[in-house]
Amino acid sequence: EENGHQNKRLKGDADEEDAEDQNKKTPKRKIVLLMAYSGKGYHGMQRNVGSSQFKTIEDDLVSALVQSGCIPENHGEDMKKMSFQRCARTDKGVSAAGQIVSLKVRLIDDILEKINNHLPSHIRILGLKRVTGGFNSKNKCDARTYSYMLPTFAFAHKDHDVQEELYRLDRETLDRVNSLLACYKGTHNFHNFTSQKGPRDPSAKRYIMEMYCGEPFVRENVEFAVIKVKGQSFMMHQIRKMIGLVIAIVKGYAAESIMERSWGEEKVDVPKAPGLGLVLEKVHFEKYNRRFGNDGLHEPLEWTEEEEKIAVFKEQYIYPTIINTEREEKSMANWLNTLPIHDFNSSAVEMQTNNKNSK
Repeated sequence: EENGHQNKRLKGDADEEDAEDQNKKTPKRKIVLLMAYSGKGYHGMQRNVGSSQFKTIEDDLVSALVQSGCIPENHGEDMKKMSFQRCARTDKGVSAAGQIVSLKVRLIDDILEKINNHLPSHIRILGLKRVTGGFNSKNKCDARTYSYMLPTFAFAHKDHDVQEELYRLDRETLDRVNSLLACYKGTHNFHNFTSQKGPRDPSAKRYIMEMYCGEPFVRENVEFAVIKVKGQSFMMHQIRKMIGLVIAIVKGYAAESIMERSWGEEKVDVPKAPGLGLVLEKVHFEKYNRRFGNDGLHEPLEWTEEEEKIAVFKEQYIYPTIINTEREEKSMANWLNTLPIHDFNSSAVEMQTNNKNSK
């Protein structure tokens, strides 16, 4: 070595030592990643370690984190090791424009570019921010905003309106939809809007801040509209059932009084709208931002600079997927055909009694 001749080391050893040096130089830091994805073909966001038959968004994300060198391979197997937490567990087929995950990573150079290089184009990391060491994206989130894009013929009255793509939503019907959606605002007992929760389960009570349907627009000769809902947190299938019930009322299958009944103790048959149109739009960290956003060390969790990238991603991957899948697979049209099967008039108790009597 003194003569300028280095001892020949085995290449594998050299690489390992280089990697170790690199790891010492880049300690792990707690960060959040802003994610957007099209959920079609995935069994939701949350990873099921050991179950490879149902692919999730997190399977692809963890693989990209390992391949890009942000996390060691064993952290992919045990996600607790990197303190991984997703803000919202989106269901099968559901997309996101503003999902947030928190985790500890090595802050390597060009980190976003390197992670995205190992992700499919319909999953993107759009932003990254450093957060406090104890930050947990699920617990620190005060509210979540979802949107639901649907063809407006979902609101066509079953008896006197065109039922398919020629339908156009009139002002009167849109106003009625909005007055029904506004009924959800405030705190209600949503045990009928999810599975496996009884009427006395305190966790079935949820607080809804706003819910409304925007102006309709035409894409590929079909009219669509987008419903927005902001709430503290949502249970599995809750939003799809909230929308399903409003559709059943506006179409003329159920009386308006069913909404009040559904928040009571009895079991009510609430239909669940298809998952396709549901998108996690934004997650809110208002309390965290007030406390840490201006402390000089941490940035507030606001993504104004990324808004354009989010809009472009939605136009490129989320909306076309919803529109094309709707046209090809007719998920809304097929689901609407199942509404007459539901019994909106009687409670579960009455239904059981009637079944016994008929036997």
